[in-house]
Amino acid sequence: MPVTNILRAIGGRVVDAVWRIGAVTRFFFLTLIYSGSCFRRFHLIIKELFSTGVMSLIIIVVAGLFVGMVLGLQGYETLKRYGSESALGVMVALSLVREMGPVVAALLFASRAGSAMTAEIGLMKATEQISAMEMMAVNPIARIVAPRFWAGVISMPFLAAMFSAVGIFGGYLVGVVQIGVDEGSFWSQMQAAVDFREDIMNGIIKSLVFGTVVTLIALFEGFDAPPTAEGVSGATTRTVVTSSLAILMLDFVLTAIMFRGA
Repeated sequence: MPVTNILRAIGGRVVDAVWRIGAVTRFFFLTLIYSGSCFRRFHLIIKELFSTGVMSLIIIVVAGLFVGMVLGLQGYETLKRYGSESALGVMVALSLVREMGPVVAALLFASRAGSAMTAEIGLMKATEQISAMEMMAVNPIARIVAPRFWAGVISMPFLAAMFSAVGIFGGYLVGVVQIGVDEGSFWSQMQAAVDFREDIMNGIIKSLVFGTVVTLIALFEGFDAPPTAEGVSGATTRTVVTSSLAILMLDFVLTAIMFRGA
């Protein structure tokens, strides 16, 4: 392949990446600008909260329970080597509240709710429902995008908190009920070690950032999807892949900032 073709291909990808970053930024600011109308009709956000948040509870609860149980098993085997079995509650709680709760819940949210939002908006575009709204002088960003965006941002912290709470309960079932770790040590050391500002608040901040990014990616991919079956399926795939990578990269950045601040 000639060098000019290689350079042309690389340049095309760079230009496309820059264009998409600019388009996402413009899409985000338009969503914020037109959010006032959806807050005046808050029932639209409530409806989307049910579909994005409540309908994701089952997978969040089941996954959180099993993750907590695995942490209880692995943590006990590790702590037993150093005679620190009583610190099992601390390890489970800090692992879930700081990292695994926000990250795993966001990954599940992207896979379940994010892909659903992309497919729904992409299908609306393919069936020309968005064009019909524009012809009737209805702003599709204010009517379709903004309620879903704020529903995702609001529901993500609650889903992460539910994941962490159920995970701690799973660690309790394995560590205290099954293995026999002292129940008083499990809970008392956890309460003494977990700090509200440095641990819980950092987890809430992470979940808010993840919810904003995942919901924005899902809505943009659906709004930008080609109006074909292949285009909608490709946009749904890009939503899950891009959201997952963004969550992991942002988790590193946020963790570095929070630990440096501490």
